Amino acid sequence: MNLQILGFKGEITSVDETLSRINSMKKDGEIIQLLNADAVAGVRHIQHGVNQAFLAFQRNQNLANDLSVEICLRCSAQRQISRAFELLGLKEGFMNLCVILIDCDDYISELSSIFDLDESVLNPDVDKLRDIYSISDEELEIMDVEDILIDRISRLVADY
Repeated sequence: MNLQILGFKGEITSVDETLSRINSMKKDGEIIQLLNADAVAGVRHIQHGVNQAFLAFQRNQNLANDLSVEICLRCSAQRQISRAFELLGLKEGFMNLCVILIDCDDYISELSSIFDLDESVLNPDVDKLRDIYSISDEELEIMDVEDILIDRISRLVADY
C-alpha cells in the first residue's frame, strides 16, 4: 500500500459537490479520503487508523462495508458511522483538511487547485482534541494526545 497524508485548508461550499469533484479525479483502486484535520492528532494517528481499517477488512472484522468509511471509523476510534462522520467528516465552511491518498497517482497539483496545501494543519491542537474526543487531564499526564488516540483505535479493534 502506498499511503500519503497531506494537510490542506479550504472552503467547502457544498460537501456533495466537493466529494463529487474529488471522486472524479481518482482512478479504479485509488482511495482519496478527506477528513477534518482539527480532529487529527498527527500523521501517526492517521497511519494507524488506515492500517487498522485494512486489517479489519482482511480479518472480516470491518464495521462498514466501504473501506473509506472504515478508515473514518478507525481514525475516529468510533463504532458508529454517524459519530465518526460528526468528528472527522466534511462540513460546509472553511476547514482544515487531512487528505489521505492510498495507491494514488500524484494529485497534489489537482488538490492544490481546490484547496491550499498547508501541512501545519496536521499538527495537533491538544485543547481542541481534548474537547472533540473527551480526553481527560489524567490521560494527558500519562501519554501525549496522538498516543491516546492510537490507543483508543487499538482498543476498538481489541473490543471487537
